[in-house]
Amino acid sequence: MTAINEKALAALQRLREGNQRFVANIRSLDSMLSHTRRGELALAGQEPFAIILGCSDSRVPAESVFDQGLGDLFVIRVAGNVVAPSQIGSVEFAAERYDTRLVVVLGHSSCGAVLATIEALEQQATGHSRGLRSIVDRVRPSVASLMDAGIRGDKLVHDAVRANVRTSADQLRHGSALLEELILNDGMLVVGAEYDLESGRVEFFDGVPAQALTALV
Repeated sequence: MTAINEKALAALQRLREGNQRFVANIRSLDSMLSHTRRGELALAGQEPFAIILGCSDSRVPAESVFDQGLGDLFVIRVAGNVVAPSQIGSVEFAAERYDTRLVVVLGHSSCGAVLATIEALEQQATGHSRGLRSIVDRVRPSVASLMDAGIRGDKLVHDAVRANVRTSADQLRHGSALLEELILNDGMLVVGAEYDLESGRVEFFDGVPAQALTALV
């Protein structure tokens, strides 16, 4: 495997610094004034430095959480931050078209899709619509393995959120020939993270390379 792309490492640090500002209720001047670049972006196009696959939860807007502005992030949102062909295709598009080399799967505490999956497994619920079942079914393996191990309550929710993030990140790493090639030959980085609804902090916990650990302390 090739060394991690320097752009990916710099992008990871940029996201971390942006989240630190968000937690401290500080906004950078660039993000506040990014709307003034509307015309420039319309003419020149976008160059997002990171791809975020996050949950659709209204409390977790990636641009706010990472204190970024227009044109900075390529954001894909779906309930439960699950991976389906359309999500893989969206990541492939941004990686290939914009040369973006960092992908973050962003889950969050008390995720509704994870809670719905737990309820379905505990109560054998069958009343979900076809569309919602498709999301629950993608989250189900991460939850079921934890329940089989006897984990319940708040720990189950916490561990299931993280397990689901890891699953989605692995599916991106290994579910696309294009992304696999970029990871192996160009140092693309796919990491998993969790946003805490109460504190506002994002913890990067999956796939973070050793050379980035000191910067992320």
